[in-house]
Amino acid sequence: MSKRDYYEVLGVSKGASKDEMKKAYRKLSKQYHPDINKEANAADKFKEITEAYDVLSDDQKKAQYDQFGHTDPNQGFGGGQDFGGGFGGFEDIFSTFFGGGGGRRRDPNAPRQGADLQYTMPLKFEEAVFGKQTEIEIPREENCDTCKGTGAKPGTKVNTCSHCHGTGQLSVEQNTPLGRIVNRRTCHYCQGTGKIIPEKCSTCGGAGKVKKRKKIQVQVPAGIDDGQQLRVSGQGEPGVNGGPSGDLYVVFSVRSHEFFERDGDDIYCEMPITVAQAALGDEIEVPTLHGKVKLKIPAGTQTGTRFRLKGKGVSNVRGYGQGDQHVVTLLVTPRKLTDKQKQLLREFAEISGQEVPDEHEESFFGKVKRAFKGD
Repeated sequence: MSKRDYYEVLGVSKGASKDEMKKAYRKLSKQYHPDINKEANAADKFKEITEAYDVLSDDQKKAQYDQFGHTDPNQGFGGGQDFGGGFGGFEDIFSTFFGGGGGRRRDPNAPRQGADLQYTMPLKFEEAVFGKQTEIEIPREENCDTCKGTGAKPGTKVNTCSHCHGTGQLSVEQNTPLGRIVNRRTCHYCQGTGKIIPEKCSTCGGAGKVKKRKKIQVQVPAGIDDGQQLRVSGQGEPGVNGGPSGDLYVVFSVRSHEFFERDGDDIYCEMPITVAQAALGDEIEVPTLHGKVKLKIPAGTQTGTRFRLKGKGVSNVRGYGQGDQHVVTLLVTPRKLTDKQKQLLREFAEISGQEVPDEHEESFFGKVKRAFKGD
């Protein structure tokens, strides 16, 4: 199945800014995160969204993608076939077109890299901000300790397949009026491995690998955000025939905070203030991720006014400085007043030239109706 366009995956235009792409990614990653969305295809969509944002958020990768799309620009024409030496006759042409692959076959005994693994790690809000050292346990295949990965019973040998001579493929030749056709198929005697195990290991059944739970130390970097991932090199599935191990990708799922909200490296919060504090001004104490700080509220502050606490945000995960904390004032109107408080407010309104109706004189909806009439 062909890959979808990365811009289509994120639902943004090709000229979208980084902020627009980040917002689209955050929304979609939360919607399709496997820990939240239990649909059968949620994990695949989450992986597709993460892959699209990983490319489009990187200037170099984005430039390459905009020019070449999903095609690897380093891949040679025709999958690496060598056309420089001319054609060697009809036999070679038919061998290429009908399963020969131009005489090039994958060696079943060649070293191959192991598969990559993915692990979703839940984090508290503060753990994502400050990072932590932790240990995780993942299920993965490892070489069998009994046979050391050979698949053979200890003390016995692994033989080269006598039918395919260790190539893992059988060749069937057929002469036609146009030339000789060579059709190569996977050897069914050795299942394409090029090896025959006369006596299989009783522990792994000849597979050479067993499932184990592996404990791995992971350093969560400070400033990691929800949906981002960390590559732990060499902690994936073990390689084949001495090849290198795959990698482990740790995807982070960050829980929300009851008071703070994060946007990139900045932190936002709402801070309630009283009518008196807003009118007269005050110095209040504001909680931050780095401890409590004093914040001066000027006289006449309106609800929704934003104050910036420089450097009180999140450390950039790539080391590009520190975010800020933005405090938004929220004017709290008292619901219950004593008779004295009501009288003082009426006196204040009269001094200010405002008419104050009795609390039983006019309903809220009556005021709205009167305002629309222009009275």
